[in-house]
Amino acid sequence: MTSATVLRPAAAFVTATSLDEALAVLTEHGDVARAIAGGTDLMLQLRRGELAPGVLVSLGRLAELAGIAEHETSTGPSVRLGTTTTHRMITGSARLADALPALVRAAGLVGGRQTQTVGTIGGNIANASPAADLVPPLAVYDAQVVVRSGDAERSMPVLEFITGRRATALLPGELITAVDVPIPAGRTASTFLKVGRRAAMEISIASMAVRVVVGDDDIITDARIAIGACGPKPFRAVDAEVALVGNAPTREVLSTAGHAAVAAASPIDDRRGTARYRTQLIPRLLARAVADAVAQAATVTDKGQTL
Repeated sequence: MTSATVLRPAAAFVTATSLDEALAVLTEHGDVARAIAGGTDLMLQLRRGELAPGVLVSLGRLAELAGIAEHETSTGPSVRLGTTTTHRMITGSARLADALPALVRAAGLVGGRQTQTVGTIGGNIANASPAADLVPPLAVYDAQVVVRSGDAERSMPVLEFITGRRATALLPGELITAVDVPIPAGRTASTFLKVGRRAAMEISIASMAVRVVVGDDDIITDARIAIGACGPKPFRAVDAEVALVGNAPTREVLSTAGHAAVAAASPIDDRRGTARYRTQLIPRLLARAVADAVAQAATVTDKGQTL
């Protein structure tokens, strides 16, 4: 049974009682409908007049869209996080802290306790903010966003799903239902760093997630670097990754990688910081993040298990 309450003349609020119902309402109303879970970002956009949906579809009662489950795939173990899994659920998971520490750290820096309690992973992605804290770690873990419509399901890398500032590949009638994250294997380590006016409860001035695989003599054999708040969407610094691979993290190597990361960025001036300041932050974040990850890798055995 669908219940609808008028929020204002142009918007109705529908509390879905099943996933099929939510998808049916989204399909019926097309591009004037928006899904809402925690609403920590969406409600602010509504108040500022940045969005004016005709229908808001609440996912709050859909227990099947929340939770963390590990499963085997053809390429190894993976974690599926339901779209309404909250930041607090992520930070409270010992398995995620062990296997995906950069994601857990990022979730712990999203807003304050209230935001973390109600804010969701699906909302953080769908909001498509350039400064979304969860997106850089999801990107370095090669996460896939799972999208469902009434009769089909598809998935895509998180950085392909986000197409620009406040823009995604989500089509009318579609809903993010989950995020699949492969569990890294081998001597893999990762970290997330964020610069804001305060460590938490602030939108990032710049953020960075780094994941490295480390071989003998601290030689980096694989690397992933994703940067937030320094372009219209979070992005991978591919040339910086190339600069790291095959090398130990010496000062010279980190400097080369830092310059490559800066070249990939397109920061702007805004009320939080200038483009110049962001440009100065990027190589510093990279040097610190890589050093932290390489040191962490020394304690890692396999599949996210630490000694």
